[in-house]
Amino acid sequence: MVVSPFVDKRHGTERCVAEWIPRLADDFDVHIYSQRIEDIDLSKITWHRIPKLPGPHLLNYVWWFAANHAWRSWDRRVRGIRPDLLFSPGINCLDADVVSVHVVFAEYRRRFADELRLGRRSISLWPQLVHRKLYYRLIAFLENRVYRDQETVLFLIARRTGSELEHHFGRKPCPVIYLGLDNAIFNPGRRTSLRGRARSELGYSDERLVLLLVGNHWINKGLPVLLEALGSLRHLPIDLLVVGREKSDDYRLMVEEKGLQDRVRFEEPRSDVEYYYAAADVCAGPSLEDTFSMPPAEAMACGLPVIVSSANGTSEIISHGVNGLILENPRDAASLSRMIRQLYEDKSFRERLGTNAAQTAREYTWDRSARELSRLLEETLHRKANMAAETLAQES
Repeated sequence: MVVSPFVDKRHGTERCVAEWIPRLADDFDVHIYSQRIEDIDLSKITWHRIPKLPGPHLLNYVWWFAANHAWRSWDRRVRGIRPDLLFSPGINCLDADVVSVHVVFAEYRRRFADELRLGRRSISLWPQLVHRKLYYRLIAFLENRVYRDQETVLFLIARRTGSELEHHFGRKPCPVIYLGLDNAIFNPGRRTSLRGRARSELGYSDERLVLLLVGNHWINKGLPVLLEALGSLRHLPIDLLVVGREKSDDYRLMVEEKGLQDRVRFEEPRSDVEYYYAAADVCAGPSLEDTFSMPPAEAMACGLPVIVSSANGTSEIISHGVNGLILENPRDAASLSRMIRQLYEDKSFRERLGTNAAQTAREYTWDRSARELSRLLEETLHRKANMAAETLAQES
């Protein structure tokens, strides 16, 4: 049984579920409790639909958390649906047997305490900030309940999260299951075929070096330090393409202050995100905190050279100077500027990084990721069965 508020291939955590579940359905009888499901074949699974509460995300999350417990309790008592195993991607319930840890909000709140202060942002963003602060606090509270339970099996999608779990919740090292990539979509050949149209439609000439940043919560994704680095490279023909759903008001002021008005453009996400990878020459992910950012990994699969910070879990599949560049300090604009300059000035180095990146990315497939998850679930089922047998023997 899987508990996830929604499933699709447009969001990070939910993308994992959308990729894992159809592959697991070959070996498991999968039931999903969810408010919305897209992008997967429902003939392979049983969907227990839970209605969505309109309004702010925080209110719907509280409703979702209570409702999925109530729906599952009803199905257990009335319909006799009793799962052998309950899997939750993140914090969705209190009774999961297996939880995939995509971000530790206790650590996230600590790192971004200053950025979430109302006095640091424009008044127009205060409602969004208050909403985030309340949501993060609630999730951190629930993490303390779920992650401290030693009976709950946790697995990571990047090693770096392990130290955070140990620090905040005393959990010992957990297994790591790296995410996969759809190499049929993200590959150098497709990038080449889309490049001419994408560059033309976005207005980039061949002489320009285009940096790409994809994602939301741009403070965390490293947009401020990226803009600072570009400010020192204004004399070079380098542009920045920022793709995400966040409001750009505060960042446009920063762009103007650094004289980058003609160098930075903001675009809405597209379902065919490979369009943006095709238009770019370099993908940047200088995150302040990122368990495993998919855009740099997808860019690698497309043959793009990438720059990621050491605080981005994607750095765990990168060897600095071989298949990408790693920024040790995500706030070090001077070092980031030097890396960008090197990629601009040395085309052969840029191409070599891209070629090696594509080779690395081919090792990380969703089939491989799902196989590793399947083994973990089987081991957990076996352990539960042994514990139940031991309990029964003691009672008799």
